[in-house]
Amino acid sequence: MDKVVASAGDAVADVGDGASLAVGGFGLSGVPNVLIKALYERGTTGLSVVSNNCGAMDSGLTVLLAAGRIARVTGSYIGANKEFARQYLAGEIEVEMIPQGTLAERLRAGGAGIPAFYTPAGVGTQVADGGLPWRYDGSGGVALASPPKEVRAFDGAAYVLERGIRTDFALVRAAKGDRHGNLVFNKSSRNFNPLAAMAGKVTIAEVEELVEPGVLDPDQVHLPGIFVQRVIELSPEQAVDKDIERRTVSAPAAQGPVND
Repeated sequence: MDKVVASAGDAVADVGDGASLAVGGFGLSGVPNVLIKALYERGTTGLSVVSNNCGAMDSGLTVLLAAGRIARVTGSYIGANKEFARQYLAGEIEVEMIPQGTLAERLRAGGAGIPAFYTPAGVGTQVADGGLPWRYDGSGGVALASPPKEVRAFDGAAYVLERGIRTDFALVRAAKGDRHGNLVFNKSSRNFNPLAAMAGKVTIAEVEELVEPGVLDPDQVHLPGIFVQRVIELSPEQAVDKDIERRTVSAPAAQGPVND
């Protein structure tokens, strides 16, 4: 089945207000910026987002966040996103913070059809006991707190029950993809992308290079096309448009006099 869609706008045309989204990326690596921009241009609002973070600098999900289009975030990292922190503390957005490994497994479990699982991460903390602030009241108080979770012992150790995550849609970015939706991710951009793609009921992938079916070595495919419903091909300009979050370079070494 040819899953290629003509444009990003067409690919997200049925993402309605209040939809839930699993979004790949970590920092600026592997973020589906083109699809996010298409959602912004469409005016979609009230979104519930599941992602490692909510954008970095002025890109990624920050575009939707700054426009007030996101109502709830399930994630594991706020980082240096000052607007995300401001909205959270002001009570403008609901945030469920969970351990990063738990987030990864909740996405994977949802995509694999596993409704819940037990993990030791968070036992003995508010992750398991409840009381984490999901929403503040804008005055420093907690308007909505996380509920307690089931804790059970296995072989003498305690584990907390976590639910698998399924979302209405997933947005991901891949280095290569074919018309059947098979995807290959480049190095660290692999991050949360395969997991987010698995969790979405409808997964939309933007690919930097579109190839014909059969070109990709099956042993090199990171995500099989069964998890992907739509594919858009990025333009050369979109494919190379990648910012650097933290540029770290060494000062050039001082050179002494050169002797002939």
